[in-house]
Amino acid sequence: MSETTLSPRRDAQICALIGTGHFLSHFYVLCLPPLFLAWRAEFDVSFAMLGLSVALMSGVTALLQTPVGFLVDRHGARPYLVGGTLLMALSIAAMAFVNDYRLILVLAVLSGVGNSVIHPADYAILAGSVRKEFMGRAFALHTFTGNLGFAMAPPVIATLLLVMDWRGALLLVGLLGVPVVGAILLQSRILSDQPKARGPKPVGGARLLTSKPILAFFAFFLLSAMAGSGVTAFLITVLGVLWATPVAIASVALTGYMAGATGGTLVGGWWADKKGGNLLGFVVVLTGVSMALILSMGLVDWGQWLLLPVAFAAGLCLGASRTPRDVMLKEACPPGEVGKVFGFVSAGLPLGSALMPVPMGFLIDLGFAWMVLPTVAVLLGLSLLCAGAARGMTAPAPRMQPAE
Repeated sequence: MSETTLSPRRDAQICALIGTGHFLSHFYVLCLPPLFLAWRAEFDVSFAMLGLSVALMSGVTALLQTPVGFLVDRHGARPYLVGGTLLMALSIAAMAFVNDYRLILVLAVLSGVGNSVIHPADYAILAGSVRKEFMGRAFALHTFTGNLGFAMAPPVIATLLLVMDWRGALLLVGLLGVPVVGAILLQSRILSDQPKARGPKPVGGARLLTSKPILAFFAFFLLSAMAGSGVTAFLITVLGVLWATPVAIASVALTGYMAGATGGTLVGGWWADKKGGNLLGFVVVLTGVSMALILSMGLVDWGQWLLLPVAFAAGLCLGASRTPRDVMLKEACPPGEVGKVFGFVSAGLPLGSALMPVPMGFLIDLGFAWMVLPTVAVLLGLSLLCAGAARGMTAPAPRMQPAE
């Protein structure tokens, strides 16, 4: 895309198209849990089987992101974005018509296949379509819309269940993806693929993904997700065990943390675009502040009035550090390799979220609830070491040495 075709208005259109699809991809994952009680009554299945629907959708998404990233880099992102979004949406809508829970699981897998396209295709398109001076805010809006999808799914489904049955609710939200696909097709002229390498082809493929910088970025994302999962899964329990914080107050604190983390992504995007410079320093400082605030909630009884602002500030700092992290990864991508790199590295997010709840639960079961938030702080500290290693090993040239 030539510079003459780039404009703030076009950036906004691109972010709206890509962000809406990203919203739906996150929305569809969490639109299923509010239906569990209705499904249990309808299909007479266990809660473990009900949880399997979400596990399959998330697991298939994580597993396929990297191979889809290879396809996106080779053939272009737009066809995969259209096909993936349509498959994801129609699979959710089709659940409205099944009478056997096993078909729900099959459709959850298909929706996961469609969902696996979103991250590699989105980042490849953003890298090729958005002005460089707006890239940080574009990445921030992408993350923000995804988080918004997670946040909106449970209340939207719960509201729909007040006026219709679960089948109608799934059909309605599933078919919402069809006009989104139509909008992407109608506006596809403004969506450009990532620029390709000129001259000698840089190291790519599996060698790129096993290079030391990319593996360090993967560890950075993985450890960050592990830490975040520890907070979201057990902050309410830990505050109750340590300080006898009422569930209502602890829930508000967790909501504040998550709201801060979501809004913080926009702050980080603005900083990456307007200030630039030492992105790693910005990430280190804000993550360090968040570490201290999270640790303090396990060491100090902040009381009813201070707990919310402390939790909000911890989330805000952590969220603000995440967009510069994404920009750093984009800068480390050789030309034409954005899809596979973001597909591979972002797979560390669902993997990290899946790894932590069980070990953290064991700590609480054994009477060591006081160790949960310090463990989160340690994980964040380790993630910073990985970030520093990734940044230090990323050379200006796109050629990278494979790990030993």
